[in-house]
Formats: sequence, structure tokens, C-alpha cells
Amino acid sequence: MDVGVTGYGVAAVANLLLVAVLAIGWKRRVQGALLILAALAGLIWSVVLGLRAAYPEVVGIPVVFLAELLRDAAWIAFLWGLIRQARSPDGAEVPSRPGPPRGDRHATGAVSALPGGAAGLSPPLRALGLGALLLVALLACYAALLPWLPPGGSRGDVLLAGKLLVALAVLLLVEQIFRNSTTEARWAVKYLCLALLGIYGFDFYLYAEGLLFRQISGGLWASRGFVSALVVPLIAVSAARNPQWSLDVYVSRGMVFHTATLLGAGGYLLLMAAAGYYLRTFGGEWGTVLQAVFLFAALLGVLVFWASGHLRSRFRVFVSKHFFNYKYDYREEWLRFIHTLSDSRSREGLPDRVVRALADIVESPGGQLWMRDGGRDFRPVAQWNMAPPTAAGEPRDGALGGYLAQTGWVLDLPEVRAHPEDYPGLELPGWLAADARVWLLVPLRQEDDLLGFVLLAPSRALKAINWEDRDLLKTAGMQAASHLAQMEALQALSEARQFEAFNRLSAYVVHDLKNIIAQLSLVASNARKHGDNPAFLKDAIGTVENAVERMNRLMLQLRSGDPGHEATAVDLTGLAEQAVADAQGRAPRPQLAHNGEECPVLADRERLRSVLNHLIQNAQEATAGDGQVDLSLWRDSRNAHVEITDTGTGMTPEFIRDRLFRPFDTTKGLTGMGIGAFESREFIRALGGDLEVWSEPGQGSRFRISIPLAVGLERQQHFTSASEAPRP
Repeated sequence: MDVGVTGYGVAAVANLLLVAVLAIGWKRRVQGALLILAALAGLIWSVVLGLRAAYPEVVGIPVVFLAELLRDAAWIAFLWGLIRQARSPDGAEVPSRPGPPRGDRHATGAVSALPGGAAGLSPPLRALGLGALLLVALLACYAALLPWLPPGGSRGDVLLAGKLLVALAVLLLVEQIFRNSTTEARWAVKYLCLALLGIYGFDFYLYAEGLLFRQISGGLWASRGFVSALVVPLIAVSAARNPQWSLDVYVSRGMVFHTATLLGAGGYLLLMAAAGYYLRTFGGEWGTVLQAVFLFAALLGVLVFWASGHLRSRFRVFVSKHFFNYKYDYREEWLRFIHTLSDSRSREGLPDRVVRALADIVESPGGQLWMRDGGRDFRPVAQWNMAPPTAAGEPRDGALGGYLAQTGWVLDLPEVRAHPEDYPGLELPGWLAADARVWLLVPLRQEDDLLGFVLLAPSRALKAINWEDRDLLKTAGMQAASHLAQMEALQALSEARQFEAFNRLSAYVVHDLKNIIAQLSLVASNARKHGDNPAFLKDAIGTVENAVERMNRLMLQLRSGDPGHEATAVDLTGLAEQAVADAQGRAPRPQLAHNGEECPVLADRERLRSVLNHLIQNAQEATAGDGQVDLSLWRDSRNAHVEITDTGTGMTPEFIRDRLFRPFDTTKGLTGMGIGAFESREFIRALGGDLEVWSEPGQGSRFRISIPLAVGLERQQHFTSASEAPRP
């Protein structure tokens, strides 16, 4: 196939696609219509010149030049309209590309492409535009009359000189648009200027050489189709960047990225092949060796680029930065984000998927998820390719938590450290301020409630983020928070259903307890009437009555889930002493250390005593007979604290996080129900305190109970001290 036919055929296809895209996105504005007409004229020009290359005897020179002049007139009209609409005193302005602000403060604005509008055009610009259109009209008339003009050598010279002047006029118009545009506005029109500079700069050289040698070069003429096809993407990008043209043009980033990669790789390999040919031709006896090594190195470079996530990420950022008005392809980003969160086939839990989905947006290699744990702190619940943090928790009511709940800003931590004055009211905790592994902090907010936050490691491609990154991360964080809140709601519902089943089971237990109580009551009644030893019978009866009382209390708790007593002031010191005394019959015997100071708290004494007994018993069961179980008791200005420490088997962090406080999850087989630790923690939290755990396998465990002090009750006469209660 002839190279000219191929080139103009490629140009025709490219211009046809451009016309289709522009026509679909047209919103009935004049400037958009002029651009569509220019693209349509380019399509007609490509078809006519392709037919001329294929059938020169059918398509004559006048038809070719009329097609040329039609394309010229269309582009001159478009440029003239662009200059006239640039800015009128009350007209629209060409939008600028917003720059990256600091924090989450978005900077937007608009600047004019040209100084002056229709009323302010300078006389030279008016003369240039009108003169170019008049020249095209005269040349069109001359080309139409060409068959009837007398033959002569000057006929072709007139056409060549006229086309040369037209090309020069278009180049001058393009130069005026670009030179008079502000720096910000050039971002929107630079690719259009480059496209027309390429087309008419090539034409200027073609016709200048043709006028000089009185003959147009066949090779240059045949290559014009390829030149026209190559600039079509630049025109499409400029149309997408100029919404005031009313053209809703969309170019897929994925298509541009992969196309640019293929074209770049192809061009790179062609360049390397040419260099290899040069080495082989002029390299003497080393030529073949050098060519083989050189081409192998070139191919290896392409493969390394393809395999390197870092290089591909940086190339993707380069393409997005220089060819698109928006950095992200939001459709693809959102579909990928939702697919990652909703991927039920993944072995990862939802918290891990949240970290990975947010990290993928900014090409981060790892991160951590911190969430509220029902108590006072945010704690790490998931990490992806990131070492555990140095801090075990972050207070929900601390400076960081309050700032995130109030603003919802995505924090660029290097920027926060460098410019703390831009973030009034924010005080980074020490562990976060000194951790260089953390790059971004993304809050997870649902409405006004802060569920947690995600820490992200430094990106493989981005060095800094702008407003667009922050907006996308903030929106994705809200979506992730919705998923996490739904997960928590489902877990709470599941636990509620488990408790419902437990309550059904308790009804059968209550029925059995009634029978036992009736039997014990009968024994106690008969013992009073028939006992031979009054002292023994008195003690036996007291024991049976005490058992009956305790069983009635247990039955009440099983029925209602409540001990049936209101919270009263309890001395935690005396209660701890009593719990230690209760456990002296089991090994290892616990030891209590305290300074004798009263620690009044508001609680139900029996339930709080049961919590202490449960934790001490668990510590004894996890510790060998020759080990140690120690209790320490102290108070500060706000809370009373009890620590139960043992030298037992210990627990892994995963067990503490996933199983220790999960209801109905037990390691005691059929003898346990798995609700003791959960009930203990929930009871302490209901008092306004918390139950914290530290443990390592083989190193033992440490449980700390913290309960707010009952302020002002130390000296009251009605203060209920556990030391006054009878001890077994």
C-alpha cells in the first residue's frame, strides 16, 4: 500500500474519532461548534488527500487545495473566536489549574487567557484575523478558477505563496494566544498551541521548500497524514481542559497510560535499534558484539521498567500531572476501592482491607488501622506491611483525637512537623511526632463520630500531596468508616443473639436451681427439728441458709442480667483484701501490696468482688504452683487502680486482640463459657473505668483495673467498707 494512502488514512481515522468525541460532548456553545467544524474540516482534508494519493487521475489539484483551504479557514475561525471570547469586561474567563494548598484549604480561581475581549482587541490582531480569512477566501476563488486560467509556471507559485502566507498567519495567531496567556492559563491551551504549531510549522517548511525549488517534495507531502494524526490527542486533551468551550471530553487515564507506555517502549526500542545499527556499521570487528550487547541492554531496560512498581508508579504520576486536568481517574479509583473493601474472597479481614485500599490510592507500601476499642483509647487493630507502633494506645479525648473529630483533615505529617503554625490546636503525640515511618494520617469519620484513623507509610511515587489527594482520601475514609461501623454493628448484633441464646439456656438453669433450693430448705427445716447436737445443727443450718441466699441471688441475676442492687460507695482496698483472702485455698497464694489508703469507688460490691475473684482465679490457673500471683493497689488524683500480675504462661498479642474479650470464646473446654473476661471488662467500663492487659508468651500477664474515685465519700458515715463484711 502507498505510504501516502496509509498516512492520510490514519489521519482520517484519528480525525473521525475526534469529531465523534467532540460531537458527543458538545453543549451547544459557539466555541465548541467551531472546534467541531475544525475537526470535521480535518477529516475532509484527510479523505481528499488520501483519495488524491490513491487516484491522482480522479482527484485534481484544485480539489486538493480547496480541501486545504477549508481546513485553514476552520482553524482560523476557531482561533479568532478563541481570542474574542478570552475575556470581555463581563465575559467568562479561562479557568486555571488550582495549585496545591497547605492543609485542606482549597485554592480555586480563574485567570484570563488574553488581556482584552471583543471590545479590547488591538488593531493588529483584528487586521491579522480578518486578513487571514480574506486571504483564504481569495485563494479558494483562485483554486476554483484554476482550470480556466491560461497555463503558465506562475500558477503553482501563486498557490504555494498563498499557502505559505496562510501558514504564517495561523502561526502568528497561535503565538499571540500563547504569549498573551497568563502562566496558569497556558496549562489549558498549551497542547492546542503545540498541535497547531506542529501542523502549520510543518506546512510552512513544506511550502517554503516548494516555493524555493518550485516543486513540492513527495516524501514531505506523504508524511503530512502521519503528522496530522499525531497531533489529534493533543487537541483532545486541550478540549478536555477547557470546559468553557462546553465540550465534555473524557480521556481514560488507563488508555493513555498503557498507550504512552507502548509508544514510549516502541520508540525507545527503535532508537536503540538505530544506535545498534550505527555501532554495527561503524564499529569494525567489535560492531556485531557491541550491537548485540547494546540491544540486550535496551531490552533489559524495558523489562525492568515493566517489572518495577516504583518506576511505573512514577510514570503514572507523570502522565496524570502533565496530561490531565484532574489527577485521578475517579471512576477507576472508586471501583478499585470498593472492590478491595468488598472482596469477601480475600483472606484478609475488613480492617486489613481498609488499610490496603487507602494505601493503594497514594501508592503507599504499608499502613496501620487504629480504632476505638469501646474504652478511652484508640488502639491498633490491623497493620499491613508496617511494624507495630511504639504506643499501645491514643486517648480518644486527647489533642489528636479532638482535632481529627473537629476538622476531619487528612494530615501530611512531614508538613505538620515543618509548619506546625498552619495547624492551630493540633499537638502530635510524642510517639507519632518522632516516627518517620508514618507519612499520612487519614481520619475515619462517620458523620461527626470519629471511629479511628489510618496511618500510611511514605509513598513509592509521591513526595507530597495536594488538595485533590486529600479530597479523595477524605471521601474514601468516610466510605471505609461506613464499612467499619457496619462491621461493628453486625458484631454487636451477633453478640446480642448469642446472649439471647444464653438467656434461654439460663431459664433451664433457673428451673434446676429452684429444685435444689427447695431440697436445701427442707433439709434445714428437718435439721432444726431433729438435730441431736444443737451447736453442730446451728452451724449446719447457717451454712444451708447461706447457700440458699446465694442461689437466690444467682437466680435473680440469670433472670434479669442485673444484680438487683444500686451502686454504692465501696472501699476498693478492703474489697481487694477480701478477694485475696477468698483465694488463699488455691495455689499459688496471691499477695496484696498497698499503703493502706482508702480507695472509695461507686459500684455494686458483690459484682466488683466477683470481677476481682475471677481475675485472680484466672491468674492462678495460668500459673504453676511455685509461681507468683501479686496484687498491687494505689490511687491517683482521679482513679483507683488494681493490678493483678502473674508469672504464668502469658498470651500472644493476637489472642488478646481477637479472643480474650470475645464472648463465648473459651480455652477451658466444656468447663468454661467464655464470658468471664468480657463481663468483667464491660462491668468496669460501665463504671467509667477500663480493664487493660499486657502479656507476653512465657513471661506472664498483667491486668490493670482503673475505676474513677468516688470524690468526697472517704469520710462519710454511710461508706460501705468491704473490711466490715464477714469473711469466710
